[in-house]
Amino acid sequence: MTFQTPPPASGSVPGKRSLFSILTRLSLLMVAILLLAVAISMMMLHLLPDQIWLAAGLSLLIILPLGVGMMRSQLLDMIRLFHTLAGTVISYQDNDFSIGVHWPLKDELGELVDAHNALGDVLRKQRLDLVQRELLLDTMVQNTPVAMMLVADHGPIVFANIAARQLLNQGRKLEGFSFNEVMMQVSASLREAILRGGDGLFTVAAKDAEEEEEVYHLARRHFSLNGRHHELFLLRHLTVELRRQEVQTWKKVIRVISHELNNSLAPIASLANSAAVLVGRGQTERLPGILQTIEERTRHLESFIDGYARFAKLPTPRLESTHWHSFIAGLKSQVIFTVVDNLPDEVVSMDRAQMEHALLNLLKNAHESGSRADDVSLSIRALQGVTRIEVMDRGSGMTDTVMSNALIPFYSTKRSGTGLGLALVREIIEAHGGRIGLQNREGGGLTVSLFLPLPT
Repeated sequence: MTFQTPPPASGSVPGKRSLFSILTRLSLLMVAILLLAVAISMMMLHLLPDQIWLAAGLSLLIILPLGVGMMRSQLLDMIRLFHTLAGTVISYQDNDFSIGVHWPLKDELGELVDAHNALGDVLRKQRLDLVQRELLLDTMVQNTPVAMMLVADHGPIVFANIAARQLLNQGRKLEGFSFNEVMMQVSASLREAILRGGDGLFTVAAKDAEEEEEVYHLARRHFSLNGRHHELFLLRHLTVELRRQEVQTWKKVIRVISHELNNSLAPIASLANSAAVLVGRGQTERLPGILQTIEERTRHLESFIDGYARFAKLPTPRLESTHWHSFIAGLKSQVIFTVVDNLPDEVVSMDRAQMEHALLNLLKNAHESGSRADDVSLSIRALQGVTRIEVMDRGSGMTDTVMSNALIPFYSTKRSGTGLGLALVREIIEAHGGRIGLQNREGGGLTVSLFLPLPT
């Protein structure tokens, strides 16, 4: 859209450079008016030589309207241009950069109009680029498989992408709804993960026997937007990724077992052959050393296979009613830790040996995380329908990559680790009908949460 002001009365050709600047034209106009005033005054004095005041008054009556008219003819177009420029500035404030201005003369006002139009072109181009970027970003955010939800001051939900709507509200719109109301409709494991704060890994139980449990990773970020506190929730579905990584892990396990068997059986076979040769020669003095080496390699192989067999052949839990006080006393005799809060008086139904093995694994991991011994703690609380056990430390915590793979069998960040610790804990807890969750602590460290159902 272009506003065009009519050409000034000076008679300049539109689009051509004016011979005079605005100041020069106005000065020439004032000189012309002054000369005209002198001519009219002389004519009036000639016609009325004896009536000077009357001649002067008639001269003013003629000169003033002519002078005002001539000045107005020069300034009217400039005033219209100023009003037009003011209107375009207002349109710029409303993000409308489609308005242009035209001035026919190449004078100072022409230069101002050219600069104004150039600014409008730049703003229009920037606005178009910004709109295109916003469309691209919105397309990427809406179609990402990661569920994204932005909440303002723990109040209304201001943004949710397609994945978040499908996960939390059956594909329906979430914007405008209260965050707390939406949380009351989601699964208990997701609600608990969000209420605990921080990043974490949690599982959602299957709805029926034919389905499998779903694993999610929760990440949250805080920032300020337009002077208000906002929190961004990111929910990543890890079930498919975990299955793919489990297949790769099993392939790696097969290679590791094959390598370990070859490394142990080949020396044993070689030593056994050497022993047979020495016996045939009657040289038995070296036999004790050979037999001792064979025994060491055999015990190492037995220990190696036993670790894998224990994970693969976890027996069905033998549930028995257990009091937490006596159970914790048995744990304290084997590892150092601090009990947070009072132990619940409720009796829990569990396989005491398996649960002891699971908690010992977690407590030893906490000590190996770099945490001080007095910072390793255990908390047991009876909630509605479940008992929550938390093992906490002040170590280095887990990165997103490690946390995403932590529960996969045989995944380990330790050189000598088998990767069976957390995987075995998960198997034990799920065999008891419970679930496990991981989350980094604020201020550093890790919390491993175990949820066991209370006996009905």
